[in-house]
Amino acid sequence: MSSRDSWPEPITRVQAISESGSSVIPDRYVKPPSERPNTGTKLLGLSINTDTSSYVDASDLNIPLIDFQGLLDDDDENNHLVLPDTILDQVCMASKNWGFFQIVNHGVSPELMDQVRDVWRQFFHLPFEQKQVYANTPATYEGYGSRLGVEKGAILDWNDYFYLHYLPQSLQDPNKWPALPLSCREVIAEYCKQLVKLSKKIMKILSVTLGLEEDYLQNSFEGGEEFGACMRINFYPKCPQPDLALGLSSHSDPGGMTLLLPDDDVVGLQVRKDDTWITVKSAPNSFIVNIGDQIQVLTNAIYKSVEHRVTVNSMNERLSLAFFYNPRGDLVIQPAKELVTLERPALYSPMTFNEYRRFIRTMGTRGKLQLESMKSPR
Repeated sequence: MSSRDSWPEPITRVQAISESGSSVIPDRYVKPPSERPNTGTKLLGLSINTDTSSYVDASDLNIPLIDFQGLLDDDDENNHLVLPDTILDQVCMASKNWGFFQIVNHGVSPELMDQVRDVWRQFFHLPFEQKQVYANTPATYEGYGSRLGVEKGAILDWNDYFYLHYLPQSLQDPNKWPALPLSCREVIAEYCKQLVKLSKKIMKILSVTLGLEEDYLQNSFEGGEEFGACMRINFYPKCPQPDLALGLSSHSDPGGMTLLLPDDDVVGLQVRKDDTWITVKSAPNSFIVNIGDQIQVLTNAIYKSVEHRVTVNSMNERLSLAFFYNPRGDLVIQPAKELVTLERPALYSPMTFNEYRRFIRTMGTRGKLQLESMKSPR
């Protein structure tokens, strides 16, 4: 059996460890000192610079908040958007300077957002045997999982998750989505449909802000066929030693763009701004949008993917839903020729998205190591 068909070690569900009542986490979840969060400063509203061990007051810092009210279109996705200059300017600056922003008045109903959170919280609190039916393997990662990467002996993250495909249609199999709670599959399908629609709007905005035709990035993801869309539901159980662990290690997202539905009640997402970790404070009924590695490549690093991580805590569990909007897997991604100049030559070598994400599926999260390895020789 190949390494892509099975995990290198027996899988232990993090939720089971959390609910065992142990006051000590297993060694395989203990991060090296340089990677550990500093919960003491976080509680004071401070962030720690892990490179220099200096403390930075980050209590008033947050990723940009952009109101999409006034962004006009109709249900026909082929129609042009009406793009107010204020929204264009804000998205441009956030994509250049942060790689992250959050949006409100985006067109997805708060009721649907609440429903999809609720069905997934119910799923993770089902009896173990009912969840285990959906246990995943490294072959596709689809289903109920507890680790990324197949490196034996790796230090693991403190989370369980459920990963599912939505597009292309050839990969979508609703029978692999949870049958319980009873409304789960119906809610997932409607949620994904709405997020594809929203993602296409954002792709148009990003294209226009780069001085490109509004369908440029979308066409670059499709190549005349269907693009990719998938979802990862992250469940972070209570952790008895949150100062030693991370819910998700530092990484940039390997795909094109991510829309994150955060936990309304429990913070945990941290974004790296220069040398400081900023704890994101989400607005009510917002999505957090972040640039992925493939858009950094396509824009020749005008827009940048940014490292982020997730902390855990001993008092509360946390749930978030990441919707990944990706290029077609076999499509070669490289800097747009319109964004390559003598002063700014192409920074990255061509590579398919399938080739690119194989790194994370083998090694797990490793900061921006994979993207750096793609840089063209000068």
